[in-house]
Amino acid sequence: MNNKERKQIKKILKFLFFSSRGGKTRLEIVKLLEFNSLNANQIAEKLNLNYKTVIHHLEVLMENRIVVKEGDGYGAKFRLSREFVIFKEVLVELERETK
Repeated sequence: MNNKERKQIKKILKFLFFSSRGGKTRLEIVKLLEFNSLNANQIAEKLNLNYKTVIHHLEVLMENRIVVKEGDGYGAKFRLSREFVIFKEVLVELERETK
């Protein structure tokens, strides 16, 4: 990833996880998905959140290519995208900057 791409990705991740309302929740979802693919209900239970709230955040994460959906319907699982694995180092850098 070149410098221009890195800056663009950093800007998107900063907005998604640190500047916008709901960023903290999205960050918690991403951290959960680092270890396992989970469905929305499992995520809601683990984070003690409303199911519809989780669905909303998953949709935002999918729109931004952070998360991908595997399967259809209620039991569909979500996992981190391959692109995000590349972006992860930028997210870690942002976390350090915001502490």
